[in-house]
Amino acid sequence: MTDDDGGVLTDQANSGWRAVIGSSAVLSLALLGDALIYAVLPAYAEDFGLTLPWVGVMLSANRFVRVFAYGVIARMTYAIGVRRMCVGAAVVATISTALYGFGQGPATILIARISWGLSYAALLLVTLAYAVEYRSQVGVRVGVGRAIQRVGPIVALFIGAWLVGFVGPTTAFLILAVPTALAIPVALTLPQYHTAKTQRDKPASLARPRPIDILFFLQGYGVDGVFAISITLIFAREASLSVAVMSGGALLAMRHLGEAVAAPLFGWISDRFGARRIFIGSAVLTIVGFIGVAAGLTVFGALVMLLFRGAMASLGPAVIVQAMSADEQAIGPLARMQAWRDLGAACGPLATGFLLAYVSAEMQHAAVAFVLVIGLIYWLQNKAR
Repeated sequence: MTDDDGGVLTDQANSGWRAVIGSSAVLSLALLGDALIYAVLPAYAEDFGLTLPWVGVMLSANRFVRVFAYGVIARMTYAIGVRRMCVGAAVVATISTALYGFGQGPATILIARISWGLSYAALLLVTLAYAVEYRSQVGVRVGVGRAIQRVGPIVALFIGAWLVGFVGPTTAFLILAVPTALAIPVALTLPQYHTAKTQRDKPASLARPRPIDILFFLQGYGVDGVFAISITLIFAREASLSVAVMSGGALLAMRHLGEAVAAPLFGWISDRFGARRIFIGSAVLTIVGFIGVAAGLTVFGALVMLLFRGAMASLGPAVIVQAMSADEQAIGPLARMQAWRDLGAACGPLATGFLLAYVSAEMQHAAVAFVLVIGLIYWLQNKAR
């Protein structure tokens, strides 16, 4: 290799990392409004012209939109390019956040949530596309990207909550639209997506799931459904409602903190020891977390579950990419995996709320642990064949 060749490779590597950091910063800024709306909308429904039944619809609408949009957005990304898709999604995310401040009534808020769902789907695929561009470092690149993406939600949940108390809920979102708009110039500075001519599939939304897609569906159902909906109710049995809300909220915030810490660490480990082996261990420990909650060890089980859920967030894409040949395009399989995970995260809250009238939260956690074991065994057997 000549010195010129080495310089070109170094420049490409630096450009690749700039793309990972930049695109993840765009998604982090775009997430400000979405993170805060989950905390604000149930308590301030009247300020947005909504009834409580409409709140549930609004908070799940963006997930259902994403489930059926990933395939279309992946094809659009092929057609117009990764950077242009990122710029367009940043613009839509800014409009969505501002609409929360201007909007009154179901129609406006629903438009904002649908717009956000499309924007998030595009930005997620963009960040993954940049992260898997250099496949020898896919674990650590996805992990670092995930950590950066969690900064926005953490800031929104702490500073945004204070802002709501100071200026009111609708004005708070208008203010948040300003830093969200900073995502647009950041997106414009991203480098081109450097990739050779590859075999391009035509990804379809909710294509037939592969075994790993089933695992992520179950994870989304369990963590974002059973756990997220029932954790406050578990604490409320032995504490006042205000203490239960604070305790449950602290653990829910661990979803972001856990991913920020675990994703880059386990991504780095997977690049050195193989993503598949580390992924299996993380899946097993996620199951242990569900069993802990089911057995009454609520805090211990929740912390273990959320930590290794964050690990799986970076390991899943790494497992998929490391199993692909060099001439295969990664965006399609990643879009399919994310669509099935979001379907689980959309169905989980709806099913859990209904089932709590008949089945305890602990029993539901035990059931999720059981089906996750079955899903993991199915994936391992399929890989063996």
